[in-house]
Amino acid sequence: MSFIFKKNKGFTIIELIIAIFLLTFGIIGIFNTFSIANTLTADSADRLTAAYLAQEGIEIVRNIRDTNWLNMDNTVSGSYSTPYSWVDGLTSNGLNNGVPCTGGCEADYTSTIMSSSNNGADYLYINNTNGLYTYNQNGATKSKFVRKIFITTVTDSDTDSNHIIKVAVQVSWDKKITVLNSSVLPASACATTGGVSNCITAVEVLYNWYNFH
Repeated sequence: MSFIFKKNKGFTIIELIIAIFLLTFGIIGIFNTFSIANTLTADSADRLTAAYLAQEGIEIVRNIRDTNWLNMDNTVSGSYSTPYSWVDGLTSNGLNNGVPCTGGCEADYTSTIMSSSNNGADYLYINNTNGLYTYNQNGATKSKFVRKIFITTVTDSDTDSNHIIKVAVQVSWDKKITVLNSSVLPASACATTGGVSNCITAVEVLYNWYNFH
């Protein structure tokens, strides 16, 4: 009887190197996939936050306009001696606290008038207590968002007075240009670089429905 012995062959160095290369390549591919997914998720969250901040900017302007209407009521009733305009604190032709917002203004949810001291170039801060966005830095953490509010008057058929204003709220944020590139497109740019955008704008037209006689 004859016996046949089979010799077990192990991995050669070349095969081992190829196996390590393929394994490493696969791990890097999976890591990049997760990195891209994480970046896209973060960008979607930033874009959604920017949309809410833009809408909040419009609501701030609307609130100031409505407050002006209440002040106009108080003027009629004799509570105030100084006449008010529906655009006070909003445009340069407002009778009181007129602020030109053609170059960009700032206002948070506590504001009653607009501020154009830095043309809307300041970053918003997140209040550490209530989580709301504000320009007050006390007890707050700097966010990645910048909000500019532009207000312009619209000429209508009434040549004696303007009854329409257009509100455009521009929100931008610090954003990485690509997943593999550490460079950041700053919020102050509010531009598109290499197909990457870090800016969103909301526009609304507000009217003076108040019948002041």
